[in-house]
Amino acid sequence: MKYYIVIPAHNEEDFIALTLQSLISQTLLPKKVVVVNDNSNDKTAEIVLAFAKENPFITLVNKTSESIHLPGSKVIQAFHKGFETLDDDYDVIVKLDADLILPNNYFDRISSIFEKDSKVGMAGGFAYIEKNDNWILENLTDKDHIRGAFKAYRKAFFEQMGNLKPAMGWDTVDELLAKYYGWKVITDSSLIVKHLKPTGANYNKTARYKQGEAFYTLGYGFLITAIASAKLAIMKKKPSLFLDYIRGYLKAKSAKTPLLVTNEQAIFIRKYRLEKMKNKIF
Repeated sequence: MKYYIVIPAHNEEDFIALTLQSLISQTLLPKKVVVVNDNSNDKTAEIVLAFAKENPFITLVNKTSESIHLPGSKVIQAFHKGFETLDDDYDVIVKLDADLILPNNYFDRISSIFEKDSKVGMAGGFAYIEKNDNWILENLTDKDHIRGAFKAYRKAFFEQMGNLKPAMGWDTVDELLAKYYGWKVITDSSLIVKHLKPTGANYNKTARYKQGEAFYTLGYGFLITAIASAKLAIMKKKPSLFLDYIRGYLKAKSAKTPLLVTNEQAIFIRKYRLEKMKNKIF
């Protein structure tokens, strides 16, 4: 299958070479890789250009934006910038972070998953982080969730979804919409992706409130938001995050922030999440 990759990158000189090296070492090479240099002030662009010189399928796009890291909006705006430079002659579109090392059979395996089942809309591996010289599972989400660092979408679903949403929660709403439209989301535990920077390493207080806002814009409602907030705070081993998330949710509700989904989709999402929670309990 033909797959295109878009990599948003901001000051990634320490990691981008490792990511690109893992891409050019794939047993199934990508047809196109676009790295979006998002206002970097380090050597990110130089490193990418060096790889592009030897690998014509790699290109660099420069983007100007604010330096502050706001999860969701900044990275997806950069993704959109890169995606706009691509044609539509692809089977799978991939959003990839610039701080990953992929196993060399990663896209061979992902391609196989899509080819074997035409109802698979999304596929991905599992993120591992280094701790005490060992690579361990970055256990922040359920095993059936694909991390935002490496999302692969079948073209038909990507177009049906209407591209990625430039807001925090984009990497949850995509999977919920896949369920809504009847697509399968497949994770492969054999694909170990080395995540070189811990998730949320650059988040500030404002960004943490954004998680609560995301729960609101996903149409969760207060009950599901409270449960999801408690679970995430426990998984991150930071109980105080629970209050940050709730404050973010209430702030978004008070401001009547637009949802990322339609009312019909929000109803489906609440039913789906509640059913999933019940199944875990019972």
